[in-house]
Amino acid sequence: MQQLKGIKILIVDDEPNILQFLELGLQNEGFEIGTALDGMTAITLMKKFQPHVVILDVMMPGMDGFEVCRMIKKMDNVSIIMLTARDEVDDRVKGLNLGADDYMVKPFSFEELLARIYARIRNQFPNLFGEVVIGPFQIDDRRKEIRLENRILELSPTEYELLKYLVLNHGLVLSKTMILDKVWGYDFAGEENIVEVYIRLLREKLHDKEHRLIRTLRGAGYRVDVS
Repeated sequence: MQQLKGIKILIVDDEPNILQFLELGLQNEGFEIGTALDGMTAITLMKKFQPHVVILDVMMPGMDGFEVCRMIKKMDNVSIIMLTARDEVDDRVKGLNLGADDYMVKPFSFEELLARIYARIRNQFPNLFGEVVIGPFQIDDRRKEIRLENRILELSPTEYELLKYLVLNHGLVLSKTMILDKVWGYDFAGEENIVEVYIRLLREKLHDKEHRLIRTLRGAGYRVDVS
């Protein structure tokens, strides 16, 4: 389990069952949680609670999620993950144009939502990461050190950045293009197979001969699985 102290998440949904489910699940992960059943309450809580991440339902009576998103983005530098029961491109585009950072369609898995929350925090609030524990991995970004089950891994700077990116986004499929952009930089002019080379090096150092930690999804990319 990844652990970050002091991270605040505001959940906005007019369905009490969903609200309670997410509240209990995210509290169990160590987050500080605020909740709102409607848009106006959410806007009021923004000033008092000052969350890092807002999980925002689109379809709410009165002020809908799109309007709440627009108002929140004017108020603070917060990451917004929008939830909707409709998988329509127009809705996703509208939300993203209003400033939403991510979009998920109901029903969704809690594990995927959690992975997306961590990804948003890492991208938008990297200063909040000190030592992070995710499954058997311990990442200490201040020391540029990763441990696997308390064993320090001897990693080159590039291997460290690659493994950190994979682990922090565990559960998500990361394409070679995404990995190149995040680890090597968008202006990298080399070949995509450099990713395969470094994945192989990491597997050797992780003693992951059976590819149980770093999985290959043919035609899609790589995914780290942790328990």
